[in-house]
Amino acid sequence: MLTEFSIIDKFFKNTPKNPETRLGIGDDCALLSIPQGYELAITTDTMVEAVHFFPNVNPAQLGHKLLAVNLSDLAAMGATPIAVTLALTMPHIDENWLTEFSRGFLKLAQFYNVDLIGGDTTTGPLTLTVQAIGLAPWRQSLKRSTAKTGDLIYMTGLLGEAGLGLKILQGYDCDAENALVRFHEPMPRIEIGFALREIASSCIDISDGLASDLGHILKQSGVGATLDFDKLPLSDDVKNYIESTGDVLMPIISGDDYELCFTIPPRFANRAPKNCTAIGIIESELGLRLKKSGQIEILTAKGYEHFS
Repeated sequence: MLTEFSIIDKFFKNTPKNPETRLGIGDDCALLSIPQGYELAITTDTMVEAVHFFPNVNPAQLGHKLLAVNLSDLAAMGATPIAVTLALTMPHIDENWLTEFSRGFLKLAQFYNVDLIGGDTTTGPLTLTVQAIGLAPWRQSLKRSTAKTGDLIYMTGLLGEAGLGLKILQGYDCDAENALVRFHEPMPRIEIGFALREIASSCIDISDGLASDLGHILKQSGVGATLDFDKLPLSDDVKNYIESTGDVLMPIISGDDYELCFTIPPRFANRAPKNCTAIGIIESELGLRLKKSGQIEILTAKGYEHFS
């Protein structure tokens, strides 16, 4: 019979790899050291069954995604991930589920050299919480509140792929395997976050939808923006979805892409990282607008919000 501590020992205990991790799993607290010239970046995300993921989700993909969404927050701050904690609430102990979940979680942790340093296990509805800890050079972290009028708006990767994956899971008939992969196993843009520290004026990760997340930058920076629909980086599958359904706003308001949306002063445009696309401009007039086929309209639709 597995107990709380034997679950940790069997599925989650790992040997720390980062020099900042002085003490990992096994004591009342973990111990981390902060190198001179750096500060901590800390983020927390919770995922609840039937709210954030389907009950029949592949547990290895769930483990991957749970960690990825937290590392994506660190990427948006330009921080280097070093350690995470995991709080795992389960209705019952399922060894096969735990084996696959921990495999997906720890595989991504190993890829980014992240130490699992502690957490908690308890009984209840399936609820998963990760706290991720990273390091950013002193006063060089990226923020949402520092976009300026005239800055260009960029994003990494493709837009709406995860949204299309969700539509497929909800019944939309489409053979787009990559969209399902992007929904279940997003990859945080850690390296691009590093590169943006020297050139970006603001940054956020696209978790709740481009319109919603860019809206946070606009609100906190006290500015507005216009997006150019014709410049949005859309895959052929997403374009086909729009053409067949007429749902033009899906890629703009759907979440789970976990790409980075950031702003750059025009003088740094030639230093934008590869595989990034300029999609709009920051303006002094408040609000978010969408330019499509030469017409400009106010964009009022938002992405996912809890308690709405």
